[in-house]
Amino acid sequence: MLGATAVLAGIGATAVGAVDLAQAQPSSPASGPYGEVRATAGGGTSVKVPVSGRDRVYTADQTSNTVTVIDPSTDRTLGTIALGAQRLGATLSPQYTGDVGVHGLAASRDGKRLGVVSVTSNTVTIIDTATNKVIHETDVGRASHEGVFTADGKQFWVADRGRDTVTVVDAVRGGVVSQIKVGPGPSKVLLSPDGRTAYVNHISAPEITAVDVRTHEIRYTIKGLGDAFSSDAAISPDGTELWASHKRAGLASVIDLRHRRVAAVLKTGPDSNHPNFADTENGSFAYLTVGGLDQTFVYRRSPGGTPELVTRIQHSGHAPHGMWPSGDGTRMYVGLEKSDAVDVIDTATNRVTGTTSVGKEPQALVYVPDAAPAGSAANLGRQGLGDAPRNVPTTLPDGTAGDPARPDDKGRRLEATVRTVSGLGMIQLQARDLQPTTTYQAHAVQKDGSRTPLLSFTTDSSGNAAQVLAFADFTGVGVSLTSEGKATAQTLARMSATAASMHTGSADAVEAADLLYCDCC
Repeated sequence: MLGATAVLAGIGATAVGAVDLAQAQPSSPASGPYGEVRATAGGGTSVKVPVSGRDRVYTADQTSNTVTVIDPSTDRTLGTIALGAQRLGATLSPQYTGDVGVHGLAASRDGKRLGVVSVTSNTVTIIDTATNKVIHETDVGRASHEGVFTADGKQFWVADRGRDTVTVVDAVRGGVVSQIKVGPGPSKVLLSPDGRTAYVNHISAPEITAVDVRTHEIRYTIKGLGDAFSSDAAISPDGTELWASHKRAGLASVIDLRHRRVAAVLKTGPDSNHPNFADTENGSFAYLTVGGLDQTFVYRRSPGGTPELVTRIQHSGHAPHGMWPSGDGTRMYVGLEKSDAVDVIDTATNRVTGTTSVGKEPQALVYVPDAAPAGSAANLGRQGLGDAPRNVPTTLPDGTAGDPARPDDKGRRLEATVRTVSGLGMIQLQARDLQPTTTYQAHAVQKDGSRTPLLSFTTDSSGNAAQVLAFADFTGVGVSLTSEGKATAQTLARMSATAASMHTGSADAVEAADLLYCDCC
């Protein structure tokens, strides 16, 4: 192990702090002056579109800074669209002009345009789906996260987590049209089925903000969600429900949009990520990825009431994140953040039927019917593909294994994922239920049992560290922890300041390093 460079995301890391960032989702069906009927806000379609070679599945790959393109008729990866250099590489250079943190995705309703949100470079990139070429790029607000096209495809609305605004982008020509104040920490923008109302969830308030698309004025606010931190959300195909996931709390709020109230708060599991929907012959269902359990939960919808959990789907790899149904609802595509892959679920049986490799650290995922000519792989490269990550064994300070799944739905206590990025090892740790406000030293464990220091980090008041990153020449076969004792007062003060800067939108408190990596999206 030589020359380790530590870049840590999550409160209490002893190197570079990071803010939370996440994924974006296309809009819902509309008619009349608001646009063509096509994809619903939750991801389903108002008219069933059979899977064909003209459809495409896209993933936003946060570490390789790519968009992966899949042909769902064969479930084969066609290639990637590179929007920047891979971490770390040239991305830290003062001359670097590419995108960093490719994370959010949304498709226009006609399927001709893809909007990509890069959470670190704070950019929205519009791509032609037929040619895979970039049309234009726009600089937007601080820590921009997830967005949506308006129903007519002329604008792209994106939530700026580091501010209290939604930035409205001219999706045709590029450039900022306006910014709308919506409250602290907006995380994602969704569109109602009629295209008239935009819904915004937050990472700093337990509420949903409804905005009039035409006037840009706030119409109303729905309060009382299960937790103040909601990174992702989706609207059901019929437009009657909005599901908001609470990743840190392991909850999901079900909002009744007809009566503008919270209908239920569901106890889900650690790292509850993205909700979505599928209407099948068996009924109407909501799907929710639970990254800490490597599972997707399936609920039978009960509009206005409490949904019924009908099954849990075990994935082929680790940390399911973004998800989207096929145009006919027969499949659900799920990105595996820590396995650099996509699982395909048969919604009739709720079983994984296939897996395909994608770029590094997939976040958002969207399925777009009729996106490109059949058989086309125009202008695609191979950046980010190959070199599958390794999820290596971990050992806790008391000598017990940290990586086995626990039977109580609390997730693994210590996960370690190792990727090769630009010739260097990227080591990603996630800790749960360790000693609170305690500093730990992580070591790379070699084949002969010897240990090499990697980095140190400090847990929060719950004993968690959402994401800890190091870059090094990693030659180990595992990772072990030793306890360095309770954190110092200086460390705790820095952690408190970092937490405040992440979620208040304070321009003075947020440092550039805070936007490097996602710790909770």
